[in-house]
Amino acid sequence: MSGELGAFLRSRRARLRPDDVGLRAYGGRRRVPGLRREELAQLAGVSVAYYIRLEQGQADNVSADILDALARALRLDDDERVHLHRLARPARAEPRSAPPRLRPPLQHLLDAITHAPAYVVGHRTEVVAWNRLTAAVFTDLAAMPPAERTWTHQIHLNPEYRQRLGTNWDVVARRNVAYLRFRSGEDASVAALVAEMLARSTGFAEVWEDHEVVDLRHGAARIEHPEAGPLVLPFETLRLPGDPDLDRLMLYAAEPGSPSEAALRRLAETSGHLRSSADLLAA
Repeated sequence: MSGELGAFLRSRRARLRPDDVGLRAYGGRRRVPGLRREELAQLAGVSVAYYIRLEQGQADNVSADILDALARALRLDDDERVHLHRLARPARAEPRSAPPRLRPPLQHLLDAITHAPAYVVGHRTEVVAWNRLTAAVFTDLAAMPPAERTWTHQIHLNPEYRQRLGTNWDVVARRNVAYLRFRSGEDASVAALVAEMLARSTGFAEVWEDHEVVDLRHGAARIEHPEAGPLVLPFETLRLPGDPDLDRLMLYAAEPGSPSEAALRRLAETSGHLRSSADLLAA
């Protein structure tokens, strides 16, 4: 993670200018984009030599107070601050090797939700369990090889799913990469997925170099469905603290009375041929 720490600090430093942080820019043309190391060290209240060691990945015994001072100087948001702490003081967790296990009541809950997409994801964006409307709205996960039942694979490597995302694909793709960045500082099992995407997707590799980080809490999915038409589906994420091998439950619901709600009802009536994860297990 030492190389990641330096790359992240440099990327955040490069996006700030002296005027952004109340510093006066001296001299003529600047040789580097953004703040100089000396300027950032001054803002954070550390010596230039100490900051340079951090950019070189020498973060042994760095205090939380210093990391928070750097986060304030760099104008990091909450997710970026958490990421900085993880990079500087990485957990010694081993990669997860076994597939996540799903408790039957969670699958029963998914199956009971018949008029909205709902699914459970693991720490690598793998879809561990889903209901039929998830397959109807997004993509037929049961038809995918098990190793590719991740939203990362679907977003970056599945042209049919990219078509459903339409003009919103770039937003979703960048959010996915930023989420994997955020998780990579916490979960070593993400590394293999990232390595695969870097090898298989040029677009993924380009966005990965931006070092954006974001957690996923809520938002709205926008789908250009070939049968139902445009769908706008706000979603909420629910953590599963009692299931450490799983990440979260994702729940979608269209606005009451909206065209999207009517379209979901039509899809629910015509998606009986699609398989949920429960159907796949029972086959």
